[in-house]
Amino acid sequence: MLGLSLVEFTIIILLGGVLAGFLGALTGLGGGVVVIPLLTLGFGIDMRYAIGTALVTSIASSSGAAAAYIKEGITNVRIGMFLEIATTTGAVIGAIIAVYLDKQYIAIIFGFVLIFSAIRSVRKTETNEDYTLPGDKLAEKLKLNSSFPTKEGIVKYNVHNVGIGYSLMTLAGILSGLLGIGSGALKVLAMDTAMKIPFKVSTTTSNFMVGVTAAASAVIYLQRGYIDPGIAMPIVVGVLAGAFLGSRILPKTNVKKLRMLFSIVITVLAVFMMYNGITGKL
Repeated sequence: MLGLSLVEFTIIILLGGVLAGFLGALTGLGGGVVVIPLLTLGFGIDMRYAIGTALVTSIASSSGAAAAYIKEGITNVRIGMFLEIATTTGAVIGAIIAVYLDKQYIAIIFGFVLIFSAIRSVRKTETNEDYTLPGDKLAEKLKLNSSFPTKEGIVKYNVHNVGIGYSLMTLAGILSGLLGIGSGALKVLAMDTAMKIPFKVSTTTSNFMVGVTAAASAVIYLQRGYIDPGIAMPIVVGVLAGAFLGSRILPKTNVKKLRMLFSIVITVLAVFMMYNGITGKL
């Protein structure tokens, strides 16, 4: 591809996988926002094959980071398991839609979703401590309220708007199956903004959830023949390495800088994807 030998191509996408896994672990995106533009814009690979690969790498990214986050005591496993019911249902629906929807429209939707995520992430204030206010009664019944470690000690938080969060997770699942991004962007935004869960908790819980959501929709792509092992395997190896590195850095990361990194990266990729979708270059 692009005049590259098989070895050169493999090395490049391996390094791309490392970057995808690193960013996926830091932002909860699952790596798909890097993998899809890399394959479609960089190598001219069909959008649906890129999405199939991204779903596989999302599973790898989630697996690579989730264990470390749970050990750190940041991930809220109960919230993750509860919301996965919504995301997996939506993921199957989204994957079925993607099979029949023109790839140019998928690219445009991909761009809009990422830009929306970037804007909401930038607008979110760092001093918001709404999670310390009395939470949702349903959250209490489901025992979703929890705590997480910080430099200042253990911080307790309460979960709000469980019903709204569940609805948004269904939409996140649909977009996961449709776009191959593991729905991490909307998961973080839904938990962080609607349910008022601390950003680091929503990010790590998203990583925990991404693998299950991606697996649900990946089955549809696999049945349709849209997952190429020759492309997916090198990226998976890279993503695992990048996810491990990212999970080591997150507990020590400044959240404000993390949001800025999140916003800049996905905005640039979104613009390129939308342009190529509109001009029919995909």
